[in-house]
Amino acid sequence: MSESKNDKFMGTYFDRDAVVKISRWGEILSWVVVGVYAVDMIVALGVFILQYARGFWAPMGFSDVLTNVLIIIERPFRGFVYFIALQAISKALLILMDMEDNTRRAARK
Repeated sequence: MSESKNDKFMGTYFDRDAVVKISRWGEILSWVVVGVYAVDMIVALGVFILQYARGFWAPMGFSDVLTNVLIIIERPFRGFVYFIALQAISKALLILMDMEDNTRRAARK
């Protein structure tokens, strides 16, 4: 009669492996978001420079040009905020798992 020892504590409400996977995917997704927004900014700046060089912005006023530049520069900040949020969520999941593990370890002593 051999009994299999269960390594996982069944009193938890979550699967540790699933939480680690979600955390890792959040980190990967955050870097993808940064890459997409960086490419978007480079393309938008390239389009703006080509439009300016070809004279598209010549008949427009200074405020129109400045507004377009502001919009181009503003978009990557949203990507940066998404990056920070996804990284924070990913790290918070790992921190909460460590807190739960430390609490269980302290309760056993």
